[in-house]
Amino acid sequence: MTNDSPVASATLVLVRDDPLEVLMVRRSARGTFASALVFPGGAIQSDDASPEWATLVEDYAAFEDDDERARRIGAIRETWEETSILVGATGGLSAPTGIPSGLGLREVVARLGVRLRLGSLTSFAHWITPVAQARRFDTRFYVAPAPAGQVAVADGNEIVGVEWLGPGDAAQAARRGESPIIFPTLMNLDRLAESSSAAAVIAAALARPVFTVQPVIETTDSGSGVIVIPAEAGYSVTRFAP
Repeated sequence: MTNDSPVASATLVLVRDDPLEVLMVRRSARGTFASALVFPGGAIQSDDASPEWATLVEDYAAFEDDDERARRIGAIRETWEETSILVGATGGLSAPTGIPSGLGLREVVARLGVRLRLGSLTSFAHWITPVAQARRFDTRFYVAPAPAGQVAVADGNEIVGVEWLGPGDAAQAARRGESPIIFPTLMNLDRLAESSSAAAVIAAALARPVFTVQPVIETTDSGSGVIVIPAEAGYSVTRFAP
């Protein structure tokens, strides 16, 4: 991995109502974003782009961009792997699907006899890790309503806990230093908190052009670092001191 080649990844923001809450997962103390609260997601895998998905995705032909199709499949897969929630399954699932050992998502979808609807995900944000950082990701964020009747369960490996949190509450706790949350997650929690319902979150995402955000790290006169993002991105801040 080089600074010039960020890893393609996808994140799924699941929201539910009464009151508005978002699904957050606690990452293991080992690995990337150790112990942080994040949205479910991860790197795109080769199978996410497999043409064998064509018979298992209801609106496969509607997504002519192979990269976009793979990102959406990857977001669904990562969410299922980390929390057992399967998003976008036609007909819905009335109970948790679980994570059968040794089976990939494509095999599970085939065995369940459902098809995925990629259009059930709405584009929400696009962030690219600053060039100055050693581990870089090119991440598409999607938002979707949480499927009724499914229960989030941590995989116990990469993910050690799952929580449904009010976006504003989670953002305030992070600013108080009570829970580690990375900057893109914090900014998107702020964005979620601008809405009062899951439907309002999705409507706002549909109405808002997706702006590619690649933060820049500036060094102040005191030697500390400040994260800077363009005002055009439309987030709550343009400068942030971690």
